[in-house]
Amino acid sequence: MADQVEIKPPGPVPQEALDFFSRKQLRPGFDYRDVWRQEHAYAFTVAKATELDVLSALQLQVEMAISQGKTLRQFQNELQPLLEKLGWWGRQEAIDPLTGEVMQAQLGSPRRLKTIYEANMRSAHAAGQWQRAERTKEDLPYLLRTLGPSREHRDEHVAWHGTLLPIDDPWWDSHMPPNGCGCKCRVRQIDRAEHAGLVKGGLPAADRKQIINPETGLPTGHRDKTRQPVRTTAPVIRLQRWKNKRTGKTEMVPEGIDPGWDTNPGKYRQQAMEKMLAGKMAAADPQLAAVIKRDLEAYAIKTAGSV
Repeated sequence: MADQVEIKPPGPVPQEALDFFSRKQLRPGFDYRDVWRQEHAYAFTVAKATELDVLSALQLQVEMAISQGKTLRQFQNELQPLLEKLGWWGRQEAIDPLTGEVMQAQLGSPRRLKTIYEANMRSAHAAGQWQRAERTKEDLPYLLRTLGPSREHRDEHVAWHGTLLPIDDPWWDSHMPPNGCGCKCRVRQIDRAEHAGLVKGGLPAADRKQIINPETGLPTGHRDKTRQPVRTTAPVIRLQRWKNKRTGKTEMVPEGIDPGWDTNPGKYRQQAMEKMLAGKMAAADPQLAAVIKRDLEAYAIKTAGSV
């Protein structure tokens, strides 16, 4: 029933979000852990999409969804016939190139397309938002984290609702949403005057209750006006051990964040661009260098056109 609800993109399409996604390089991977953490800042991948024609088709359709503001249903309806034609649909036998194991792999499905749509759409919007925040932080120096429209929330994400920190606070390196598959938390950039107002009066509480119509006993669609104070110091980051069975390595992952989602792709790619400008990218991943080169070329064109 939930999959029948139409899902729309998270707001208007910022050019920065489209630029961030469209300049990604294709990175085939059999397992979602084959392309990891910061690599998603410059690589487009979908687990089990090891053929370039399939991965290219997926990337093109996601890019069109971002640029044209397509809904999930439109994305699914247009992409499914194409993937079926390419043979990337349903459950099929596949060989894991790392282990040589033959396994039943889930390729395309409505559920997988929903995951691909939401994860890429929200990550691109977040990266674009970060770039705008960096550009305008002199006038809008703070970010406020709030819960999104999910029906259920992780306890940690509820606790982070109302976190109000300077854009340059290192907490955002790992806690810039989305922080997991299905996470709809968001941040809003604010100025000093609104910061003062929030510190004084708080913001709508995370646990506001539905107002019930006393005559019908049914929810009215509105919530009570309970408010909570904002948090102006970064929450303590508690790390837990998580073993990456793909590599055999044990990594430290912040509690409340899905493994691999404790990154800030927009900031990572910006830092990489700054390193390239400083001439320090000789030893960088070739794909990252290629993406940053395209970013720099686009920036040069944009700058020249604004003179």
